[in-house]
Formats: sequence, C-alpha cells, structure tokens
Amino acid sequence: MDKVTRIGVSLEPRLLKEFDDLIAEKRYWPRSEAIRDLIRDALAEETWENEESNVVGTITLLYEYEKGDVRERLIEIQHLHHSQISSSMHIHLNTEQCLEVLVVSGKAGDMKRLSDELRSVRGVLHGKLTMTAGATGTHVHEVTD
Repeated sequence: MDKVTRIGVSLEPRLLKEFDDLIAEKRYWPRSEAIRDLIRDALAEETWENEESNVVGTITLLYEYEKGDVRERLIEIQHLHHSQISSSMHIHLNTEQCLEVLVVSGKAGDMKRLSDELRSVRGVLHGKLTMTAGATGTHVHEVTD
C-alpha cells in the first residue's frame, strides 16, 4: 500500500462480536483487511451493474455428457464468442457428467449474456458466472478478420 488513511467506525457490541467471529472464521487479521475486502467487494459489485464495465471472470458449467448435442452446442457457442474466452478447462467427473470452466473477459453485459446462453443449453445441469472488475489498463483482446 502506498499511503494509508485511518478511519474510525462505530459499531454496536453485538455487531462487532458477530463481525469478529466472522473474520476469525475466515482467518482475517487485522480487522482492517476484512473491512478492505468488504469495500472491494461492494465496489466490484457496483462495477458489474454497469453493463459497459470491463470485467474478467469465469463461467462454470456442469453438464450431462451424453444429453442430446450438449457438447457440440457448447463448443459452437464458445467458437462464436472466442474473443471473449481466454481459456477453458474440461474435467470428466464421472461417466455421465463433465465440468467446464471458461475464463472470460469483456463488457459485463456481454459476459452475462454469454453465461445465460451457455447455461440455457439443454443438458447443462448448473452454470455460474463469477466476475470481478478488470484492473486498470486491463486489455480485452479483440480479434479481427
């Protein structure tokens, strides 16, 4: 950290006890680090609300391997959005199910739409988009023909 500004926070004893229990469970120390993380989370969530904000994240998909044309459809969608997908990892969980994790970057609205499109494929059992705000200067790769 460059410079640090100290602030004071007033809390009711019960709320402070609950907060201390939470940060002990999550192994934060000192309290300041837990408060910084809460602030960062709030700011990141605010960024996600703006569909034009640059974000990075993951889309995690659990799907039934042999359900219809699920594999082909997921690959087709990924190829259509190749400029937003940096990497993917495919894991065989058992003989029926696979887990796929995509690392994505782009505008928040585009990431939400891509996640929705992938999650709506027949055979996908569960999908989740996890985003964080892109760092200042984050470059979203654009591919041109």
